Amino acid sequence: MNMNTRTQLLALACSGLGPLSANHLFDPVADDQLRELAADRPDATESPQTVDAGRFQLEASLYDYRRHKGEESHTFGSLTAKVGLTDSSDLQFVWDSYSRTDSGAEGSGDLTIRYKHNLWGNEGGGTAFALFPFVKIPTGGELSNDQWEGGLILPFSTSLAQGVGLGLMAEIDYLYEEEEGNHAFAFVHTAVLGFDLSERLGLFTEYIGTAGEGFYEASLAAGLTYQVHEHLLLDAGATFGLTDEAEDLGLFTGFTIRY
Repeated sequence: MNMNTRTQLLALACSGLGPLSANHLFDPVADDQLRELAADRPDATESPQTVDAGRFQLEASLYDYRRHKGEESHTFGSLTAKVGLTDSSDLQFVWDSYSRTDSGAEGSGDLTIRYKHNLWGNEGGGTAFALFPFVKIPTGGELSNDQWEGGLILPFSTSLAQGVGLGLMAEIDYLYEEEEGNHAFAFVHTAVLGFDLSERLGLFTEYIGTAGEGFYEASLAAGLTYQVHEHLLLDAGATFGLTDEAEDLGLFTGFTIRY
């Protein structure tokens, strides 16, 4: 085989690599090619979009307040750390760094590991959908139920009009029921409407429902987001319980930052 033939075959092979030349964890997306910042917070409806390959994103709640049937809880630093694995997938680690309740329990929460794979719509426009399995690993802390839990999240989003978006989510959870002493399934379903009030300011309103064996929780949520720049988003909002089983009130404020 002469040199010219070898060169031609090598060029042909390289041209067929296709997906192998796409960005990945160790080949980050360039700054000028980043997608629009997409966060899973502050609403309960998860985003179907993933973090750009090779990029890191931190989503944090600075302070969460919750009240249910007279008992209050306070959480500082609820963290979600994300890393983009490929152009269509990311890996996430979720952890409450410190919580305190009126009953005197305090400490850090369990670790949840999540993997999001976008099936379509990651580049924006039209619709988007993803598969989003997760597993909760018990840490044995004071606030842990010492049980493994998990589930599958199915987030969907679409644009309804200029500056108006709709998000829908279905989620199957496999959770430990302390009163029954066993695991059971629960079905979470949400719908959120987002409105661009300006280039930087956004508003959302959301319905959150959870159906389980013998109970149904329903809540309404609303909040604001403010995009400081293309890599930093601030948020604040509140949730209001509609049924006896749901938390009476929740307040939160936080941010999303991309590196």
